[in-house]
Amino acid sequence: QVQLVESGGGLVQAGGSLRLTCTVSGRTFTIYIMGWFRQAPGKEREFVGGMIWSGGNTFYADSVRGRFTISRDNANDTVYMQMNRLKPDDTAVYYCAAQPDGAGKYEYWGQGTQVTVSS
Repeated sequence: QVQLVESGGGLVQAGGSLRLTCTVSGRTFTIYIMGWFRQAPGKEREFVGGMIWSGGNTFYADSVRGRFTISRDNANDTVYMQMNRLKPDDTAVYYCAAQPDGAGKYEYWGQGTQVTVSS
């Protein structure tokens, strides 16, 4: 199994920045994609961005491309999402998730961290 824990959320003014952290443990060698999702009140869960675990290629939703950047630390046990030029529409609970190789879906999820962007 894989364990994921998000942190780094908080309250920030529009135009500001936050860096979310996802600490990854367990059977990390089984991971194909690390993804970030968010869910705002009254809305469906939305894909934000992802990283191919081996190699580090990243991809993003149109709504955040150019503002958010996903990266890993040197030990590959922590995934970050740097969030710049935040907008009130970015307000949501943010989750990291892991998709095992061959699974075809995200099977492991963190507990979520709240991001609130004020006008």
